[in-house]
Amino acid sequence: MSRRRTLSPKKKLALLVSAAAVAGGGAFAMAATSNAAPVTKSSQDSTACLGLATALGNNQKFIDGQRATPDAQSQARIANREAVIAQIKVQQKASGCTVGESAQDSQATQPSTAAPAQTAPAQTNPAQTAPAQTAPANNGNANGGAASGQQVCNGSTVTLSGEGGAPAASSNQFAKGTKLRVTNLDNNKSTTVEVTSTSGSCALLNNAAFEQVREPGKFLIRRALIEKVG
Repeated sequence: MSRRRTLSPKKKLALLVSAAAVAGGGAFAMAATSNAAPVTKSSQDSTACLGLATALGNNQKFIDGQRATPDAQSQARIANREAVIAQIKVQQKASGCTVGESAQDSQATQPSTAAPAQTAPAQTNPAQTAPAQTAPANNGNANGGAASGQQVCNGSTVTLSGEGGAPAASSNQFAKGTKLRVTNLDNNKSTTVEVTSTSGSCALLNNAAFEQVREPGKFLIRRALIEKVG
């Protein structure tokens, strides 16, 4: 006859306690994993985050300017831009970016890999002190007086303002009614828009205009050609 080995009540209790401890540990580990905070990206980690941070910074810069030199319409403009900033923060959260991160100036956010400064070639004629200028440089507010068809905002990156409506642009250098053609050199898409408001950068596209030239998943155009066309 075979003998069946049986466990004593104490051994059974010990096995049950061990199994419960293992199961509890696994559940705790799963809970800890599920409750871990999601990793957010900064403007240094993602072009999309950099574009949104730049858009937020440009709107904050505009608000600061309105508060520094207010007029009768400043409060309405500030309220509008604060609503735009709130929408940009929603986009930052949806894109996994740091909510509220701000890059104050689109031109300041250009990568350091931009074209290096060109050094002047040695003059072969010692009597020649400077080369003849064929056209004045377009720097700063000089862009506002640029001729139609002339390239402006040299070196600027382009992002979106967060504003809705039909395709349009805002600018701190061009008057309302000025028409600008913005070309994304990374995909050769262009849009021609009218300046309808003031912003904190040379050329800032609203959501509809930016959608016409953007690359999927990106909120910043690093290589942009901007021309005044009217």
